[in-house]
Formats: sequence, structure tokens, C-alpha cells
Amino acid sequence: MCEHARVFARSHDHKSVTVYDWRHYLAVIQRKPGALRNGAPFAELPPPSGRCNSACSDAGRRREMVEILALVLQHDEQAVLTAVELALEAGAPTKTHILNLLHRLVDGKPVDAPPVNPPNALTLTIEPRANVERYDALRKAREARHAS
Repeated sequence: MCEHARVFARSHDHKSVTVYDWRHYLAVIQRKPGALRNGAPFAELPPPSGRCNSACSDAGRRREMVEILALVLQHDEQAVLTAVELALEAGAPTKTHILNLLHRLVDGKPVDAPPVNPPNALTLTIEPRANVERYDALRKAREARHAS
């Protein structure tokens, strides 16, 4: 069951208002993820989800964004939005990362990675240098084989 506030347009001078709730269209976009791109119900997603949708705008990640939005069917919406926000801050808005953060939030575990203090034995003494000479030698040898 759902509730919507009624919207009245009592005058012919005012344009009527259509109210959408994106949650009601989750079943549709699970079958047709392309509807997420131009569908009117998805024009005003909550801010974290809207930014994540922009990050997943290429066609290959459209279905992943649908799966991220569908997390609200099984989890508290505010927890999902918090996990999406944290994933965006980390620069990794993927379903796997969001699920990991969501489960950490639900379980009450810290969402920040613990600091890593490597032992001194692992400290670099000589900074590595890019050396493309070996690659160039391999490429020249390959070109010589194909030329003959």
C-alpha cells in the first residue's frame, strides 16, 4: 500500500502536476533498464542516487544502476542512500562496493578501512623507473620477423 499527497489544479491557468514515485517503477526498469535513462519517474532521484546514475550513464553499467536502485526493495532506503554516498566519495560507485558498505552499515561495522602501517622491511629504498627499452627491443624483433 502506498500513499500520495493529492495535487489539485483548480485553475486552467496553472499547468497540472504529475507526481511520480521512482520506487513504483523498479519492476519496469529491471526488465527494461533503458527506461532509467529517459523515464520521467527517474528524473528526480534522491541526490546520491542521481549522482550515481550519472556515473553509471554508459550503457554497460545501466543494468548495474538498476540493481543498485533495487536494493531499496530489501534494505532500508536511507541505509542504501548512505552506502551510495560513501561509494561515491570513495570514487567507486559499483554495486559490489555499495553492497559491501551497506552490509557494514547494517551490521554496525566501521565503513572506513583500517589504517595500514607496513613494516620498515617493505619500504622502498630505490624508486622504480619506467624502462621501455625492453618493450622496444621486443617490438623491433617482432617487426623484423614479420618483414622477412
